[in-house]
Amino acid sequence: MDTPHTTPADDAAPSKSQRKRDMLELQQLGERLAALAPARLDALGLPDALRTALGAYNRIHAHEGRRRQAQYIGRLMRAVDPAPLRQALADASGDSRAAVARLHRLEDLRAQLLADDAALTDFLAAHPAIDAQPLRAQLRAARSEQAAGRPPKHYRALFQTLKQLLETDDHGNV
Repeated sequence: MDTPHTTPADDAAPSKSQRKRDMLELQQLGERLAALAPARLDALGLPDALRTALGAYNRIHAHEGRRRQAQYIGRLMRAVDPAPLRQALADASGDSRAAVARLHRLEDLRAQLLADDAALTDFLAAHPAIDAQPLRAQLRAARSEQAAGRPPKHYRALFQTLKQLLETDDHGNV
């Protein structure tokens, strides 16, 4: 009469297939993280071993080597909480609403700065850590570019500069 009984603990354990799916998902998350810029990876506060493995993944070009490195990254990812990493990837790709809203605020700020010198004064007062001289030079270049009807090289560079300045600024808000 020794019949095996299932316990709630047996039902709670994930199946082998589910564990494989979870590991594959972590591996794919690691591959997408490897595509991020090194500065963004630094901001995530990843463990050193994972950071090194991501850098090595980018240097490997052989298919089998990349596959094995991706597996190693997946194994290292088990020790890391994937939720903030997924959020960072969504922000980096512009998929999240917050990232899209931030880009729209940056576009509006650029338009205000190009339209009015008072906006620049207000912006610099709100962000005293920002060096005004290079920003003024870029604004002048973008304005003259628009007036001459040239391609928007400085206009785009101004956007990137504002984005970078506000990422490194202590306030971090637009």
